[in-house]
Amino acid sequence: MIVLKKARLFDGQSLGDEPVDILIDQGRIGAIGERLKVPEGAQRLDLGGKIVAPGFIDLHGHFRDPGQTWREDIASGSLAAAAGGYVLAVAMPNTEPPLDTAALVRYVRERGAAARGALVIPAGCVSKGRRGREMAEMGSMVQEGAVLFTDDGSPVRSTHLFRQAMLYCQDLGVRIMEHPEELELTGKAQVNEGRCSAISGMTGFPETAEVLGVTRAVALARELGCPVHLTHLSTARALEEVRLAKEEGLAVTCDVTPHHLVMSEEEVLKSGLSGLYKVNPPLRSPADLAALWDGLWDGTVDAIATDHAPYHADEKDLPFQEAAFGIAAYECAVAAVLDRWRVNHDHRPLETLLTALTSGPARILPLESLPLEGLGRLVQGGQANLTVLDLNRVGRVDPLQWRSKARLTPYQGHSLRGWPVLTMIQGRVVFSALEEATAGG
Repeated sequence: MIVLKKARLFDGQSLGDEPVDILIDQGRIGAIGERLKVPEGAQRLDLGGKIVAPGFIDLHGHFRDPGQTWREDIASGSLAAAAGGYVLAVAMPNTEPPLDTAALVRYVRERGAAARGALVIPAGCVSKGRRGREMAEMGSMVQEGAVLFTDDGSPVRSTHLFRQAMLYCQDLGVRIMEHPEELELTGKAQVNEGRCSAISGMTGFPETAEVLGVTRAVALARELGCPVHLTHLSTARALEEVRLAKEEGLAVTCDVTPHHLVMSEEEVLKSGLSGLYKVNPPLRSPADLAALWDGLWDGTVDAIATDHAPYHADEKDLPFQEAAFGIAAYECAVAAVLDRWRVNHDHRPLETLLTALTSGPARILPLESLPLEGLGRLVQGGQANLTVLDLNRVGRVDPLQWRSKARLTPYQGHSLRGWPVLTMIQGRVVFSALEEATAGG
C-alpha cells in the first residue's frame, strides 16, 4: 500500500490546482482526496506538489528485437522507457526478421510482458517482409496482441495494398500507422531540403515527399471511411493536410516526435554536421518546428511519440553521410519537451502536453485488448498506472548512465528542467528517482 501525499493531479483531461492525496492499494487507486490518513505500515511518498498523471504511452519505439539486439533489446528498452515516464510502449516491426507473422508478434508480446520496466507491446507489419507487395497475416497477429500495423522505416509501398489493408484493419479494430514519405523523392536524401541542404551540399528531403504521403492516406480515409494514423509528421504543410482532414470529419490522427519539437536543421548545421542529428524525417526548418507546436495547441496533433531509435556507437559516430538514421531518447524525451515548453511556451496550457502523452495516444490504441486497464486516465477504482513529474528538477543528459544500450544522442550534455521521477504500473514502482520514501502510520 502506498500513499502519494500532496500531489497535483492530472486525470487525463484537466490539471488540478489544489494538492490531493492518492491511496494505492492492491494495484488500484483506492482513494483520492485531501489529507488522507496513511494506513499503518503503508509507504508514504511526499510529493510536495509534483504532478501525478496517467502513465505515459509511446506509440512509436524501436526495440531492435529480434535480430538487432546489439542496438537494444526488449529488456533494456523497457527499462529505458520506464525511466522516461512511460508505462506502455509500442515496438515497431522493422526488426530482423520483420514482425509479419503471429509467431513473431507473440515473441515480442511475451518478452514485453516479462520485462521489468514499461509494458512493451507489438505493432505488426502491413506487408510481408515490409516489402509492400503482399498483405501480412494481420488477423492472426491481432489475435497474438498486435495493436497497430505499420511498415515503418518506409511507407506502405503499394497504394492498392494500403487500401486493402485499411479495409481489413477496420474490421479488426486496429489502425494502420503510416510513415508518410514518397520514396521516389527521397532516394539518397540526407538532410532537410532548404538551408541545410544548400549549405551542406547534401541531397535534401523535400517537404513534398511527406505531404504526398499524408495526402494519399487522407484520400483513402475519405473514400473508405477507415481510420488511419500518421506518424512523425515534421512539416507545416503536412500538418495542415491533417488539420483540414479533421475539419472535414475524417478519422485521421497524427503524432510528432520530441526531436522535431525541440530541434531544427539549424542544430544540424551548428553541430558541424554531426551524425547524431541524422534522422528520418530530417530535422526541419524553424518555421516547421513552430508549426508543430501550433498543431499541438490547436488539437491537430494527437500524440507525442518518441521514435526512439537506438544504435551502437559504431553506427552513429560516423561522417553524416555514413551515419544511421535515428535518434535515441527514451530517458530524456519528456524532459526535452517540458524544458522547451517552459522556455518558449509556458503561457500555453500544460494540460495539452500531458494529454499528448496520455489520453491522446490512448485513444489511438485498441484499449480493450491491452493488459493494462484504464490507460490515459486516473480515476478512483482504476488501475494505478501513473507517472510523477517534477517540473522543477534540473538534470543533465548523460547517456552513459542510461538503461538503454544507446550511448549517443544529440541531447547529451544538455541541462533540462522538468523530469519524470516515478513510474508505476499496476501499483508497482518500475522506476523511481524520488529522494525520499518514508513509511507512515
